[in-house]
Amino acid sequence: MIDYEPSHLELLFWQTLSLIAAACLFTPLMKKLGLGTILGYLLAGIVVNLAYAGNFSEHPEELLHFSEFGVVLFLFVIGLELKPQTLWQMRSDIFGLGLAQMLGCGALLATAAALFGIAPSAALIVGLGLGLALSSTAIVMTQLDERRERNTLHGRKSFSILLFQDLAIVPLLLLATLLAPTDESLSLADSATNVGVALVAIILLILAGRYLLSPMFSLLSKSGVPEIMTATALGIVIAAALLMDVAGMSYAMGSFIAGVMLAESSYRHEIEADIEPFRGLFLGLFFMAVGLSLDIQTILDNALIIVAAAPLAMTLKAIALYAITRLFGNEHNTSVRTALGLSQHGEFGFVLFAAAAGTGLLGAELTSILISIISVSMALSGLTDKLLPRMLRHQKGSDPEEDYSDAVGSILVIGFGRFGQIVSQPLFANGLQVITLDNDTRRIEDAQRFGFRVHFGDGSRREILRAAGIANVKAVVVATDDPQCNSRIVELVKKENPEAQIYVRSYDRLHSIELNALKADFSVRECFESALALSRQTLIGMGTDETLASRIITDIRRLDLDRLRQ
Repeated sequence: MIDYEPSHLELLFWQTLSLIAAACLFTPLMKKLGLGTILGYLLAGIVVNLAYAGNFSEHPEELLHFSEFGVVLFLFVIGLELKPQTLWQMRSDIFGLGLAQMLGCGALLATAAALFGIAPSAALIVGLGLGLALSSTAIVMTQLDERRERNTLHGRKSFSILLFQDLAIVPLLLLATLLAPTDESLSLADSATNVGVALVAIILLILAGRYLLSPMFSLLSKSGVPEIMTATALGIVIAAALLMDVAGMSYAMGSFIAGVMLAESSYRHEIEADIEPFRGLFLGLFFMAVGLSLDIQTILDNALIIVAAAPLAMTLKAIALYAITRLFGNEHNTSVRTALGLSQHGEFGFVLFAAAAGTGLLGAELTSILISIISVSMALSGLTDKLLPRMLRHQKGSDPEEDYSDAVGSILVIGFGRFGQIVSQPLFANGLQVITLDNDTRRIEDAQRFGFRVHFGDGSRREILRAAGIANVKAVVVATDDPQCNSRIVELVKKENPEAQIYVRSYDRLHSIELNALKADFSVRECFESALALSRQTLIGMGTDETLASRIITDIRRLDLDRLRQ
């Protein structure tokens, strides 16, 4: 029998191989079962943890902190897709709905903790400052991305709440320190200083992002070395994360701000493509690290408490979230989706409870139980989707509620069918900000699955045009398949924004004459140019020289325009 004792480096390779094998087995399986990839990664980590008898590494929490880089990269990519003006328009949800969620869920769960005999100051941390009122940014945003729901109404509400939670990290850590029973509590002046340092760090990061990042990428792009661009992007993420960490805030907040500052850069898409592979790998590692960091013995010793407390806390949190979201004027289905999506507890709870334990505010055993509850809630988060069909209201024939808060752009495209989609592609490719509008819910859902944000609404209604920002656009493309509707839209646009250029899909020659009378800037018959392109290709196929074929088509186009003018 071979006597094999692996070295430390070889052991690390074996552990890495174990994680990869478990991820390759459980992640596709969970996705196939409709439970999501997150549960697959968590299960992979738990199985490897059990295989190593709970001793995968001497300090599993270090792997968890290291793998949080996946969350950092994830927030950076999200920031790249959010322009500063869009973020500004979300301010009421961030500071209104976000604050209400923290206070509401925190108060409810703090009361529940106090009823179970936890001291009032500790209950406040378990509830209000808690990791239990916080949700997992990584889980929620990954689930929204998998379902292509990030730009839906409930997706934007969820993201606003998550963003406020990240901003609340500094006050929560200060709260844990101020409530500490030891002499380590901070004075009011120290607390104000810490908040001031955090604000200065945010301002520095914003200024650097606005005035330094784009010129730097412009300079590096001229080097012709692709890996330098990738290394620079990773370096910016790490630098921004470290700056926020030094200021006492979360890594993720720093990377998010850096992403937002690059959202309008012409290098945004290239940076996102460079970061994407690292983001996916580290995010998967993070979820596996959650499973690896579970204290199996603590869970076994307190199995009944944890198994009962995790779903109970999630239920209380979901109820509070639903009530608060409804109070802010959201309809039932949006509130249900938001409440269930955010019902799990967040990764920041690990940091907060560890900080509270370090000050003596929480005992070691209670801290272990709370961390286990967070981990179990993360594992259960993939199952909440199964409750949606039972809780959503199916309103056949009614129009979905629409939110136009993110309708920002210089071009409004009305109609996102086959014609409108083709018209929009070159506009998007040129980096133009485009608002798209359609009144077909199935078409909107199809577009959403492919990552396009299409607003629901009838473009022939004055109030819809106003909500979509007609007063601020420079051009309107009317691309519906209803000639009468297109003409009504042209008339409305002329009244609402006389300065806007209007480009219209025409049905036939008579319709083109009508649109010309309405003073549309340009119209094209829906089959005219495609028919000419087909005719040109037919001429070439029959032996006509390409130059002559093009000249013939140009003459036909000119004659048609002359007839139209006559």
